[in-house]
Amino acid sequence: MQQSKTVIEFSGVSKRYRLGNVGSQTIKEDLGRLWNKLSRKDAQTTFEGELNDRTTTGKSNFVWSLKDIDLQINQGDVIGIIGKNGAGKSTLLKLLSKVTAPTEGTIKIQGRIASLLEVGTGFHPELTGRENIFLNGAILGMRKTEIERKLNDIIAFAGVERYIDTPVKRYSSGMYVRLAFAVAAHLESDILIIDEVLAVGDAEFQKKCIGKMKDVSQNEGRTVLFVSHNMDAIARLCNKCIYLKNGQLVATGNTDKILQSYITAETNTHSSILFPGKDAPGNDLVRLRSACIVDSSMNEKVNLMINETVGIKMEFEVLQNTNDLLCGFNLYNQQDVHILSSHDTANLGFEYVPGIYEATIWIPPNFLSEGMHYCGLAAMSYTPFQVHYHDIGSIGFNVNDKSDGNTVRGTYGGTFPGVIRPQLMWNKIEQKRL
Repeated sequence: MQQSKTVIEFSGVSKRYRLGNVGSQTIKEDLGRLWNKLSRKDAQTTFEGELNDRTTTGKSNFVWSLKDIDLQINQGDVIGIIGKNGAGKSTLLKLLSKVTAPTEGTIKIQGRIASLLEVGTGFHPELTGRENIFLNGAILGMRKTEIERKLNDIIAFAGVERYIDTPVKRYSSGMYVRLAFAVAAHLESDILIIDEVLAVGDAEFQKKCIGKMKDVSQNEGRTVLFVSHNMDAIARLCNKCIYLKNGQLVATGNTDKILQSYITAETNTHSSILFPGKDAPGNDLVRLRSACIVDSSMNEKVNLMINETVGIKMEFEVLQNTNDLLCGFNLYNQQDVHILSSHDTANLGFEYVPGIYEATIWIPPNFLSEGMHYCGLAAMSYTPFQVHYHDIGSIGFNVNDKSDGNTVRGTYGGTFPGVIRPQLMWNKIEQKRL
């Protein structure tokens, strides 16, 4: 099997900014930086600074937007870059696009880069759309004849035929992004870099963009780096992920695995939890001991596709003989909307003796909407009614829709409203006689 070619390599890359001042370096610091570069000094930095944690009050005027990043990206990879605001995602892309230079470390790039970092990047406002296409192609080192071959495809993809000979300063933000993406995706770059700017476009265009990014990676062998807060878009598009936090690299690898780590860490929601000892939810009759999210094969998961069955498994310890005990389940979405409740009436009147028991509730595929969901787990008695425990939010899961399977989304590229998205039955349309 042929080994993938490395097209981007970060070695000990850091980027530091000065707070509250224009300009980040003194002459002494510039000389120190030059010496580090010439001597290939990638070890301990001599620069002061603190990690970019926005939630704390720092003592230094310098922050590391990125710190000690080591990365290798292969040709044809579609890389999702995730993390909260301020994690260093956009800084990473700016370093790659050579908008700014690293304070420390080296970046090796093989191939031409086309980037779309923010509305306005790479276009001259006084030039027309057509002129800007040729300008961008020339910057990439393409000949005029090469650009002309791509011109009609770019204009058609952007859907701005009527305004192509109008100065882009008169474009709306949506038109601007349409043309900018079309130029970046169609001109012959080896590496395509896309920031969250695609959120400016409408749902139909976002779907076209994701389809085009898949095409250039799978069919043309081009490398794509994509920053987004939309976990569904990341799951649909990317085969690998980079997870940044406070300017540091937390993890990189398979998309599903990294998304699970990110969701668990940033939302404080876990796919499983244990409750040992006497502090477990419950009382002298029953206590909750553990709970987890599983798929139909009983594999623990926090990130599931919309067409997967979701199982919520809980273990509880019964401490006294009883036949008046019932398990309950509640489900909430990320807006804290109570979606549904369910009680295990199938086991009503079950004769419990002291011991450990397991109950699993199953949510069918193509039922929930995309996004985070949180579980409420309960045990109760009916005569008289008493809640013995009700644990809310300790476990949860994320639902994604890749739109490449049998789901209610079909070919629609937008976001569905509503707290559930069941795949309902429709009759075949028949024409009625007049």
